[in-house]
Amino acid sequence: MSNFGMRGGLPLGAPEAPKGSRADAIPTITEQQFEQEVLRPEVPVLLEFSAEWCQPCKQIAPEVAAFAREMEGKIIVRKVDIDRSPLLARELRIQSVPTFMVFAQGRPVDAVVGAVGKKKLREMVEPFLPRAEGALKAIELAQLVREARVVPVDTRDAAAFARAHLPTARHMALEEIESRLAELHMMPAQPVLYCRAGDKTKAMAEKLAAGGVPVMFLEGGLLAWESEGLPIERT
Repeated sequence: MSNFGMRGGLPLGAPEAPKGSRADAIPTITEQQFEQEVLRPEVPVLLEFSAEWCQPCKQIAPEVAAFAREMEGKIIVRKVDIDRSPLLARELRIQSVPTFMVFAQGRPVDAVVGAVGKKKLREMVEPFLPRAEGALKAIELAQLVREARVVPVDTRDAAAFARAHLPTARHMALEEIESRLAELHMMPAQPVLYCRAGDKTKAMAEKLAAGGVPVMFLEGGLLAWESEGLPIERT
């Protein structure tokens, strides 16, 4: 098994640091539990390899726990103590801690070494999360906009739209969508709803889909678009 180009972290066998309590609620699994807890689940599993003597592991524990809470129901987060499960650490070629490894459909698909934060952890697991019906990533939407195959529909308030919006976007306030469905679907190309963070248009898309009117939306909203460095029209 490859080591995924892992680098960084503390080498195994590092001098033992003073022991302290782990202020998180991430379950620690054993070698005997590995198959049941990591290989069998249908959802992605994020596995953290750590040790009691690992100070970076202790420092990032609250952030890892917060990430696990945020992703509850979407992924499983578990921990392996390399001193208590040395065989597993050797089989997976763990060379330093902390090491984070993502498993999807029973196999390792990504790994990184070091005290990474929630943003990096989300980047690791996101490709393996189930996509909501009608969801488009910013890069996907940008390509469709360039090809004039979609019309972005800004559902924020009029003032926010006037300040900045996606190229070629039309404005239709979120609270007006359900009463303007005919207008929405008579646009010159497929409409794609977006809001600031994506949560409101995702909820609207789910509601419309349940009523038999599917519509696409921008996953992560305007914030995701900006984070990709994609163009914004400003006035």
